[in-house]
Amino acid sequence: MTPQPISTPHHRTTSKSNSNSDSELAPPSSSPAGSDYLRLSNWLRVSWSRSRQALGDDDRPAAAYVERVATDTVLERAARSVLPDVTAYIENEPVSLILTDANGIVLSRTGGDSALFTALDRVDLAPGFRYAETQVGTNGIGTALEVGRPLLVDGDQHFSGPLRSFSCAGAPVTHPITGAILGVVDLTTAAQNSNTLLLSFATLAAARLRERMLDDATELDRAIFSAYRSACRRSSRPVVAVGDEVVMMNSLTRQQFDSPDQMAILERTRDIGGETTPVTILTDLPSGTVARLSYEPALAGSRLAGGVVRITKQVASRRLSTPKANVPTPPAITGASPLWRHTVQAVVDARRRQDWLVLDGEPGVGKTALIRAAHQLVPDRGLAVLDATALGDDLLAEAFDELDSGSDLAILHAHALNDAHLAALADLLQGPQAQEPPRRPWVVLTRYPQDSTDTTPLLRMFPRSVTVPPLRHHLDDIPDLVRSLLDTLGATRLTLAPAASNQLARLAWRGNVTQLKKVLEDTYRRQRSGVVEIDTLPPACRSTTRRTLTRMQALERDAIVDALALHAGDKTAAATAIGMSRATIYRKIREFGIVL
Repeated sequence: MTPQPISTPHHRTTSKSNSNSDSELAPPSSSPAGSDYLRLSNWLRVSWSRSRQALGDDDRPAAAYVERVATDTVLERAARSVLPDVTAYIENEPVSLILTDANGIVLSRTGGDSALFTALDRVDLAPGFRYAETQVGTNGIGTALEVGRPLLVDGDQHFSGPLRSFSCAGAPVTHPITGAILGVVDLTTAAQNSNTLLLSFATLAAARLRERMLDDATELDRAIFSAYRSACRRSSRPVVAVGDEVVMMNSLTRQQFDSPDQMAILERTRDIGGETTPVTILTDLPSGTVARLSYEPALAGSRLAGGVVRITKQVASRRLSTPKANVPTPPAITGASPLWRHTVQAVVDARRRQDWLVLDGEPGVGKTALIRAAHQLVPDRGLAVLDATALGDDLLAEAFDELDSGSDLAILHAHALNDAHLAALADLLQGPQAQEPPRRPWVVLTRYPQDSTDTTPLLRMFPRSVTVPPLRHHLDDIPDLVRSLLDTLGATRLTLAPAASNQLARLAWRGNVTQLKKVLEDTYRRQRSGVVEIDTLPPACRSTTRRTLTRMQALERDAIVDALALHAGDKTAAATAIGMSRATIYRKIREFGIVL
């Protein structure tokens, strides 16, 4: 059997009625009219609505050809082993098996006879052409991607006139671990040959591809996926799972938390993701919600595959409310995200009330800058900043002299003090220099929370404690920070292109603001003025991997980035230049998350 000739397209007429939107979608003249059209499946009517919005009354929309770079995706690897066996079942039949990627771009076309191939070539249903709804209207490939489930588009149900000679059954192929749609398996035949078995066969082929991908998945991926599915079945709460290469969240997480909160939850999960025992933490989210994160490790034997977190909303945090209008924000402090504003406001409040304060936070988050800026709002006396790690045994004498002179006191790195120093400092702060009004100073301690020792006797004297968030928890402040830091460096004529700024927001920033400043210093050495593009950023900024690299791995990453830049992105030439095979450089690019 051969497909019928492609007929001259019928021209659509637009209904002049002002009734419901369903009736405004007039059917093509060759399709069932009036009430028959309104009885069509809802997904089909909605698809026609989308197609009309995208294409108007164009009866012959054309598929665009997309020049594709050679890839080796998980879908293509599975297809190479599965599709030959599947295609054998339809050999010499007037049916073609088509595989596309998630954008509707045709990757392969097998099976069928020469007459069918000729007909498919006339409508550009061939490798390299994109069959999304926005390109050709309702069809088995693009509409299956939009709807997210298997469906059959029969003859006149197609939006495009030339496609009405065909029937197409499309089944989405989802990743067995993440659930993401990777592409579509489509069976296309002449309209007169349509059969409900087409959809069953396409669905079966998609299932075979998923099974193959699951077989190819690593043991660690399977372990995190199994733990995630188990947590979703056992809990009615939002659930997220994070592994080295996998991030998953259930629908409750997407429903209950907006995008900034979701990103914050994922970052907090990554922060505790290396733990091999269960951990529960409370965390402030950008929206003002306090969330309880209950983390459980996912293990593959003795190896850590990742972690699964069940989330419980607590009462809304008052601390993240909008800053009071009558309490100014220090002009020297940059950043407008809710989480950062809350932190700044807490320090400012403590300064205005003269409350002694403990500032916790990772190295480089800006604890000292916060203290100095808050102190400048009430500059009634001097501020002495003493570094416990630098002064050692001289700290107590320096602190005594500063208190005696009437200065406020900031002691950095209090976690480095030994028990004897802590006890002596507590005695000093209980003395008349620090306790008698009106000479009572403002005293602040800073600590690294991961290294904090038990300073309970001393901490009883400090009624407030504030944790300064790491930069990765308020990435939306990066553009403002970049501008402020560049101005501080004297790089007033240097700006970052949007792509470069977005790239910075993708990084983990384990060194926080201090690391960002070093990156900008390096960038300023490379370029003194103008607009900084991605390729001007230091090599470390071209890698999006979130794991900590060894010194040798970092050197290898930088060598690959430099070679790719030197050879204008040519991977083969870059591999040759650094003595690496082409396959290895592809693997390293994926492993390091290098942005080309």
